[in-house]
Amino acid sequence: RLLMESSGWIPCSDQFQITDGFLLKIGLNRLMIERLENRTEDIAGKLQMNNHDWNETFYQLLARSFGFKTNSIPFELMAKLLPQSIPAKHRDNLFQLEALFFGQSGLLYERLFGDDYYLKLREEYRFLAKKYQLNPIPAHLWKFLRMRPVNFPTVRIAQFASLFHHASGLFSQMVESGSLDEIKKMLNVKASVYWDTHYRFGTDAEFLPKHLGEVAANGLIINTLIPVLFVYGDNSGKNFLKDKALEWLDKLPAEQNSVVSGWAKMGIPADSAFETQALIHLKNRYCDLKRCLHCHIGSRLVKRL
Repeated sequence: RLLMESSGWIPCSDQFQITDGFLLKIGLNRLMIERLENRTEDIAGKLQMNNHDWNETFYQLLARSFGFKTNSIPFELMAKLLPQSIPAKHRDNLFQLEALFFGQSGLLYERLFGDDYYLKLREEYRFLAKKYQLNPIPAHLWKFLRMRPVNFPTVRIAQFASLFHHASGLFSQMVESGSLDEIKKMLNVKASVYWDTHYRFGTDAEFLPKHLGEVAANGLIINTLIPVLFVYGDNSGKNFLKDKALEWLDKLPAEQNSVVSGWAKMGIPADSAFETQALIHLKNRYCDLKRCLHCHIGSRLVKRL
């Protein structure tokens, strides 16, 4: 009852300091496995919708992650309306890839004059849309307000096109690669030259090459590549792929967000993405829901109390 009525950041805030460090370490390992297993249902559902096509499923999930929460839904919708087999036919031509992705985003329907790049993109998309019978998503789904310009969906779409252009067969390379550095190198992409001086179509900006960035790349690895690799390993009976996914998590630096900062204030600093993911899962799935009796730490504290 004491824990249930607590108004602290976590129900056991006042008792947490007596938690055994070894118990916490074991608990984080369990939480991380549980977090990845929880993703299995979501990925399995998408896999079934895509007729068990791993490449298509991975493509859609990766697109969703490129939206970085704020624009995850329109990014995923864009990918669903543009099967990866179509951009795959134009992988060697970055401009055509940009025309396809920007066209399907619905962002090529503004009345902009004097921007040659934009007008050429629109013309190219009209040709490709007719060829493949494509229909774009509504442009109003994209959010720009209260976002840093480098995170604008226009910039992210350009980076997504660049990744598709440079990293052929990302899913197969992820499965076959034994090196996290190789994956990071593939994700080290930059938007095309036009975006060096733009954040949106038709509006000039100070010169700044739009690289994906290490933090963003790590986020893609943590939230998409590793869960897909883990589930693929589980479905195919290849446990070494599950081990590789966990190993990559342990090698990636700790994430920085409000939940991780909260745990640090509680005296639980995180040293890796493995630990931050486990702590995020603990906070969201147990502490916030006051599922103390189901928590390996909370249940021990209840017995002591």
